[in-house]
Amino acid sequence: MALNIKPIGDRVVVEAAPAEEKTASGIYIPDTAKEKPQQGTIVAVGPGRFSDLSGTLIPLSVKTGDQVLYGKYGGTEITYEGKEYLIMRESDLYAVL
Repeated sequence: MALNIKPIGDRVVVEAAPAEEKTASGIYIPDTAKEKPQQGTIVAVGPGRFSDLSGTLIPLSVKTGDQVLYGKYGGTEITYEGKEYLIMRESDLYAVL
């Protein structure tokens, strides 16, 4: 899938994982009670950020396709071609799975 969004600087575009439909015991969760997902897949990355001291470009440590964990309320939600995405800084990511 080619995404035509090109993030600027140290930002990444994340496609959030779908919210859980039911609990481990089999109880279905209504839409109003679902929590925001905190896991997703990176679909686009920016070039990186420039160092404050030397002015050199520091590339990002994540790449397209990485599964990542992020904060519940991190990033900016956007809709592009009917799909929901989050744009956030690399520093808002907690871990790569």
